Parts: sequence; C-alpha cells; structure tokens
Amino acid sequence: MKPEFEQLSPHILLMHATHETDRPIVAAIMGERRTLLMDAGNSPAHAELFREELSRRGYRQPDLLALTHWHWDHSFGMPGWNLPAVAHSGTAGMLAQLAGLDWSDECLDTLIAEGILNKDSAEHIRKEYGDPKEIQIIQPDIAFSDQLVIDLGGITCELRHVGGDHAADSCILHVKEEGILFLGDALGPSVYGGPRRYSSSEFLRLLGIAYGYEAQWYVESHDRPMSNQAFRAELRSWERLARVVDVFGNDRERVALEMKGYLKLDQLPEDLLKGIEYFMAGAQ
Repeated sequence: MKPEFEQLSPHILLMHATHETDRPIVAAIMGERRTLLMDAGNSPAHAELFREELSRRGYRQPDLLALTHWHWDHSFGMPGWNLPAVAHSGTAGMLAQLAGLDWSDECLDTLIAEGILNKDSAEHIRKEYGDPKEIQIIQPDIAFSDQLVIDLGGITCELRHVGGDHAADSCILHVKEEGILFLGDALGPSVYGGPRRYSSSEFLRLLGIAYGYEAQWYVESHDRPMSNQAFRAELRSWERLARVVDVFGNDRERVALEMKGYLKLDQLPEDLLKGIEYFMAGAQ
C-alpha cells in the first residue's frame, strides 16, 4: 500500500498508519535547531519510506528519536534511523528483554505463550519481515521516568509518562507551540497476555489527561488525526461506557441497558459491543 503523508502543521509532517502489517503513524517535528522523530516505525523498510519523503520535500532528517512505548510496531524501525533515542525507563527495560532473540517462528510462539506478543502481532511481524526475520533491537540512549522537555528551537516537545492498560510504559508527546498531542497507543486496550481489556478507571484517568491539554489536534498512532471537537465527539460514548462500568462493574446486561438508554438505540453499534467486552474483561 502506498504511504500517505500529511503536513499537520508548518512544523510537523506525519506518515499515516497502514494496517496490512500494523504500521503506526510516525512524525517529524521540526524546530529551528533540531528535528525530533516521534516513533521509529515497525521496520527499517517502514522507516525508509518516511526518510525518502523528508528528503523529497527538502526537510532536515531527524536528529533525535522519541519512543511512545516499547511495542514492536513503534520501536523495531530503530536500526533504519541510527539516531540517539529517548524513551521511558520501562521501554528501555522491555527492549532489553527482547535483545538477542532469533525471531524464529519458535521464538514468536514462545513470546505469545509468555504474553509478550499476541498471534496478530506475530503474523504482522512475519508479513513485515519475511523469512529469515532480520530484526535488530536497539536500546534507547536516554531513559526518563516521569517527564522530559526537549527544545528543538522555537518548538517545545514534552514527553510525559502516563501508563495505562495498553502498555505500562506508554508516553504521550505534546508539541506545545503547535497545539498537537501525540497519544501513541495510550488510550488503547491491553492487547498482550490475555483478552483485550480496559480498566474503566484507567481509561477515564487517561482521557482526563488528554482533555486537560486542550490540544487543537489529537493524534492516536493507528487512527487519523482529529480536531479537539472531533476527538471529544468520537470518545463521548466510550467515556459514558467507562462511567457506567464504574457504577455497575461486570454486570454486562445492566451496562448494555444503560448504554442503549443513553444513546436511545435498540441495538448498540459493533464498536461499543466490543468495548463492553473489553471493559467486562477489565472489571473481572
């Protein structure tokens, strides 16, 4: 699939996500002195597509890489950039665990059994890399614990650890002057080590953090960028669902009944039915 690029602001170019091999958004944030790369992509081949587009537009290549979390689709492209990398200490710890693996099919099966990957991720890795899988794990150069501010020259990037169900090391990246908040996958459900699941309290905590920035644009790594208004509209029913689960716990029938009443529907849409299952798994 041909990649799609978007100039989200005068200082930010991003490459949109594609789903065939689970490639997330990567973005270049360009200041007067430095360019920061947000996430490395899921392979050197993925990284090269963005590098070529930056060159085609005459943009400065990145000087520094920031990772939102350790998951393979965000970090395995690091060898394609060869950049100093900044990440949360939990990201560094998880990547250290993966260093030295041979990435054979047997290795992937072991990682699935240990809850480090799931079957979908393993299949995406096979499609992205072929056989043999030449995967090199690179450690971040700088690890932080809570928050890190990077001045690119007229553009300030704030990396903030927020955690959550999707990954304990999840971080968000706020580009202050542009009013853009990169959420990584922080608002996603847990995807490894069992069924997909949400904790209602964690979801609401993270949503409160995201809304607190009052960003002009919100960017989730596997979705399209959304304006503040569109983002809030998109998540309104999910926020309500989380609040209902907070009250009624794992009473699936009552939760569904409350949501039907709130939305004035006889049948809930497919995405909210899936959402109920995620929250029920998290309420166990």
